[in-house]
Amino acid sequence: MEEEFEVAEHDGDIPVLAVRGEIDVSTAPELRDRLVQINQRGTTTVVVDLSEVSFLDSTALGVLVSGLKRFRSAGGDLRLVVTGRSVSKVLEITGLHEVFKIYETAEAAVSA
Repeated sequence: MEEEFEVAEHDGDIPVLAVRGEIDVSTAPELRDRLVQINQRGTTTVVVDLSEVSFLDSTALGVLVSGLKRFRSAGGDLRLVVTGRSVSKVLEITGLHEVFKIYETAEAAVSA
């Protein structure tokens, strides 16, 4: 049984989007919309917590990279929380582990 895709936002000085399930062509637009909404509120830095993500495809990577560009162009950042081997492996294979700031916990990402 596949996990239900879910994006929960935790407010604070730096909002945290906690994503659960699989991020693919059918679910990535929801993540993109949430990132755009946060950016449009004038927030310049966001944390995307991928610690409960079991799978992400190229569509998901595209959403994360475009989000990163959007936040960095506003003088901020998009930080990732990655604990799962499958997600970290995808980031390493694509070289994106060199592009994103990656943390082990949302707390560490927020306080960085």
